[in-house]
Amino acid sequence: MGDPRLLEESKPVEDFPSAGLNDLIEDMFDTMQALNGAGLAAPQIGVLERVVIFGVDSNPRYPDAEPVPTTVLINPRIEPLTREREYGWEGCLSVPGMRGLVPRLSHVRYSGFDRHGTPIEREVHGFHARIVQHEVDHIDGVLYPMRIEDMRHFGFESELFPESAG
Repeated sequence: MGDPRLLEESKPVEDFPSAGLNDLIEDMFDTMQALNGAGLAAPQIGVLERVVIFGVDSNPRYPDAEPVPTTVLINPRIEPLTREREYGWEGCLSVPGMRGLVPRLSHVRYSGFDRHGTPIEREVHGFHARIVQHEVDHIDGVLYPMRIEDMRHFGFESELFPESAG
């Protein structure tokens, strides 16, 4: 947090598949896995392109999360399928050591393309919907603290969840 690139809107990917795009995606997966992330957007590694990745089987940062399929999503679009919002604690590799209670749409449809240019469309809810909204926010220049409605629900993980610290 503080890097001005994280507040910029990313540009659409126009050339895929490509070796450069594949290298970017592999770098993103390496970074996400090294930091136990559930997702990552290209701006988080300094690349202002509309590329996000996410996926969770089991993750020590989100021990109660349901599985989310490993996904590469290029030029994503999100369509709300409800006005209902769910509040959930979020963290971010760009805001290390912090958590905040963030409202997200509970049910969305997302679409975009995989690394080969094949269209993807999914209707999701719960943690899956939360992850994709969080990552797409990144490529729109939005960080999760900007979505927090009550700053009393934002702080260091060690203070908010002392039972998990250590």
